[in-house]
Amino acid sequence: MSKVAVIGLGNIATRHRRNLKALYPNVTLLAMSASGRIPEEAISDCDGIVGSIDELIAQRVQLVIVASPAPFHARHAIALLEANIPVLIEKPLATTSEDCQAICKAAERSGTPVAVGYCLRYLSSALQIKALFEQGILGELYHAHIEIGQYLPDWRPSKDYRECVSARPELGGGALLELSHELDYSQWLLGPLAVQHAILRSSHELGLEVEDSADVMSTTQSGAVVTIHLDFLQRQAYRRCRFVGQLGALEWDLIGNAIYFTDGEGRRALYSEPEWDKNQMYLEMVRDFVAATQHQTNQAITLQEASLSVSLIEKIKQQAQPKAVS
Repeated sequence: MSKVAVIGLGNIATRHRRNLKALYPNVTLLAMSASGRIPEEAISDCDGIVGSIDELIAQRVQLVIVASPAPFHARHAIALLEANIPVLIEKPLATTSEDCQAICKAAERSGTPVAVGYCLRYLSSALQIKALFEQGILGELYHAHIEIGQYLPDWRPSKDYRECVSARPELGGGALLELSHELDYSQWLLGPLAVQHAILRSSHELGLEVEDSADVMSTTQSGAVVTIHLDFLQRQAYRRCRFVGQLGALEWDLIGNAIYFTDGEGRRALYSEPEWDKNQMYLEMVRDFVAATQHQTNQAITLQEASLSVSLIEKIKQQAQPKAVS
């Protein structure tokens, strides 16, 4: 692999450029803004700037990471897939099922490798908890609670939070799309979820036109109840899950990178690596996608899996009307 590209100039695109250069120091890396504008500012870890998808195709890049805002993913990815250029698309796959279907059809027609960047599946504790579920550690699952909260103005302190992608509906903002990792891994671990009830809210504190809080009650195919809470409001970042079953309870602390199990004998740690470098999950995701392009064993997230999260978001929105809260 000698030439790659990253579309988008935001924080996640910056991380991907840096990681690509770390993994493949001799590669030529091209950057493109989501709109195609040629930036006046210097772009880090970059060997050249292009202004269009056609230029990327003409440059014969061998892999592209699409890290533009989600509403642009279909526009950017489909042309690349049709040119037989492998594409890793940042999460979420898109903002509508129609765009998801269009990307899927382009991939099927071309046979070009494509995956979606749900990097949390590469967190070391995520791999451990997936293995525990496959071993049946809980027996029958009764219920689960999944929660993430982090104060939006703290995400990028140097920038007005109201101008960031997370806050802008036209760029795919809102808690459901921006925090869709939870929707992805919940179905990765538990299977497809059926939405029973949902409440979306927008607080006066942040003054957004998108939901800054979402509460979802859903059920698994076996009838277990799964509640999911997402918000932009918690001053102390929080990301945990609790799964209760016939044989005990599993607690997963994603920030602490730890797993605990409680049964009749008490609570004990099954896994704990709080110092694990979380950039490793981004690096491993890229390595894994490169393996997929070479038809090697991989766990790259498929378009079909990622489409489930977008479909779930649409069903949640159908169930709920956004509400303002004081």
